[in-house]
Amino acid sequence: MKYQHTLIIYLLFCSISTWGQEITISHEGYGLTVSKDIQVTPVKNQGKTGTCWSFSTTSFIESEALRMNKGQHDLSEMYFVRQVYPTKADNYVRRHGNATFGAGGLSHDIMTAASRYGMMPESAYSGLPKGSLSHNHGELHNLLEGMVKNVVENKSGTLNPSWKQAYNAILDNYLGPVPDTFEYHGKTLSSQQFVSQELGFEPNNYFEFTSFQHHPYYKPFVLEIPDNWSNGMYYNLPLDELQRLLDHALDQGFTVVWDGDVSEKEFSHKNGIAIVPEKTWGNKSATERARSFMTYEPEIVVTPSIRQEAFDSYATTDDHLMHIVGKVTDARGIKYYLTKNSWGSESQMGGYLFMSESYIRLKTVAILVHKKAVPNNMAEAIGL
Repeated sequence: MKYQHTLIIYLLFCSISTWGQEITISHEGYGLTVSKDIQVTPVKNQGKTGTCWSFSTTSFIESEALRMNKGQHDLSEMYFVRQVYPTKADNYVRRHGNATFGAGGLSHDIMTAASRYGMMPESAYSGLPKGSLSHNHGELHNLLEGMVKNVVENKSGTLNPSWKQAYNAILDNYLGPVPDTFEYHGKTLSSQQFVSQELGFEPNNYFEFTSFQHHPYYKPFVLEIPDNWSNGMYYNLPLDELQRLLDHALDQGFTVVWDGDVSEKEFSHKNGIAIVPEKTWGNKSATERARSFMTYEPEIVVTPSIRQEAFDSYATTDDHLMHIVGKVTDARGIKYYLTKNSWGSESQMGGYLFMSESYIRLKTVAILVHKKAVPNNMAEAIGL
């Protein structure tokens, strides 16, 4: 079910369509009307981990199952994490340590893992230690990182292949061993059978897009960000075209995985708003800062050159992935994108936020969409 809501006395109240859950959100001072919201599953919490890439993309896959009439599924984020970590370690060791080994990743890592290893429901693989209710990977990652660095720094001149067995033992001890089969809806399934029989999901149908001036438009390239350890390819579009792709996807009922920068003071998960005001945080008075996110502020006009400069100067970095699930419009006709985060539901908007069009234009590193969400003339231009 879709909803239309009009502001009354500068206060927005709207419902987001989740499966089996109604979330009421409010926001003051913008005059917002919901123009598009797409069915999603409940907000989750990635805890003390760097696994937003898995939570956002898994949420996206859950929405894809709903879109394709495959029903409600609570998928395991940690199954993907468990499958990606060994590949990441192998890449690091084969490159003699000259590669990124971090807790982060990107949407295409999930698609690759899904293609190779299938998927599992949360009920089959939670990745939680016995008795634990939340994820905390600080110790796990330190152990894994220390191990691969010691493997590379081995002075013996030869590499003992048993390091992989020891590495996987750490993962099994912290996340749990991966079962060969599991029970789901009265059937015994493998991870691959779960995908084919329950989800009908095709990982090869999904592509990533970006917009930067240092590569030719309408051509794919390897995006130069640290978490792209697997050298994923991104289609490069002019900025207005990237914006058009995002809008078209949402208008056609497709949700979008968003990769971008959330390090700015004007990104507030607590208040449920991300904007790029003309007056920067550093130039605001204490009173103005206290009123930030409460009332509308004029925003900068983001050009391709401004976007490129922010990326080149490290002002925009790829530090978080989220799930865009709808659009709203304020009283001035300005668009905001309804975004599902993975930091739990204890926020003003129950774990959701609005990212303004200016914020999207400046701080988006990349997006992932289904190929059918790409406009025909755009798909033709890039050879998709």
